[in-house]
Amino acid sequence: MQTNNSASTPIWSRDFTLAVVINFALAGVFYLLMTTMALYAVDRFRAHDALAGLTAGAYVLGAVVSRLLTSKYLDLVGRRRTVLVGLVAFVVLSVLYLVVTDLTVLIALRFLHGVAFGGASTAVAASALMLVPREKRAEGSGYFSISATLAAGIGPLIGTLVIHAGGYEGIFWVSTGLAILGLTGALFIRLPEREPSEEEIRTRWRIRLSDLIDARAMPISIMIFLGCFAWSGVLAFYLNYADATGTAAEVGAFFTIYAITVFVVRLFAGRLQDRFGDNAVFYPSFVIFAVGLVVIAIPPSLPVAITGAVLTAIGFGSLMPGGQAVAVTVVPPERVAVATSTYFVMADAAIGVGPILLGLLLPLTGYDGMYLLLAAFMVLTIGVYAMTHGRRRVTAAA
Repeated sequence: MQTNNSASTPIWSRDFTLAVVINFALAGVFYLLMTTMALYAVDRFRAHDALAGLTAGAYVLGAVVSRLLTSKYLDLVGRRRTVLVGLVAFVVLSVLYLVVTDLTVLIALRFLHGVAFGGASTAVAASALMLVPREKRAEGSGYFSISATLAAGIGPLIGTLVIHAGGYEGIFWVSTGLAILGLTGALFIRLPEREPSEEEIRTRWRIRLSDLIDARAMPISIMIFLGCFAWSGVLAFYLNYADATGTAAEVGAFFTIYAITVFVVRLFAGRLQDRFGDNAVFYPSFVIFAVGLVVIAIPPSLPVAITGAVLTAIGFGSLMPGGQAVAVTVVPPERVAVATSTYFVMADAAIGVGPILLGLLLPLTGYDGMYLLLAAFMVLTIGVYAMTHGRRRVTAAA
């Protein structure tokens, strides 16, 4: 039952605000590099599509490994300590892009960079929603994810501008600056720590599947895997698509419009979900996302980029925070870190594997055919959602 005290507790505390800043910095580096790495691998190392996809996706594969381990050891190591260690490594690895001269080394660096990202971002995400009253989790998740939304628009825009201004070195300096911003925020944040139980301490070196994955968070996490798989095709290859058609300037417009639209949508989607339930957000989101992918399949132009950005922002942009709110609500407090990790592991796995598989598919379909197939894929996902999470009545775990 909601109490007057909890109902009046504000979402925007000092530490929640710092968590948003840290998340913005982490997401900024992710989007800046994720949207440019495939093209960088092609331009700098003459990589073919599959290797270019691996260069983009290796980062996220590293994040998957890190999130799995973080879910087990977050409260044993300490949440603030995990964030600090992860961000120190994140800064160092961001600098190393400036000196890499070999594709194999670049892929390895991308993997390690993802490891640092996964640890820090999991700790921040798991802790940030614990700073928000339970009955405001969907709304708080929407606000928290706005930081990533801003990064989704600013990162690719900077990447596009810097590439056409003269090269990739500027991208690596910007990513280093963002990493330093995140580390600065981590030095001042206070995160809610949870004392590990005696059982957790005793079994700290034992790793079981239940220590890494929470089954209660899996239905919604599977949905996010499918959505992120489709979105990975936009993240990794839309810049390549525009470059191949001589309309690269439109890509910057696409991600900027996407970010602005998601910013607006997420101000309301969380409240709608809290009031009317998950299905009121998820079913329309899947449909609109599929339509957006059909639009993206059209060769890029400014009208196409704007329309595709708005539709995918309304669709995919509503899925991520809504799913995270569900994942942390269906588990008890001591399982929040594992549920958060489960959710983001599935999201990261899709974004990591997606570019690799889609890179293999591209020679057969071309960019337009790939996006049409992803649109059909999202239509099928509606049925999967209906059979799993869609027919469940979700209540908060005690």
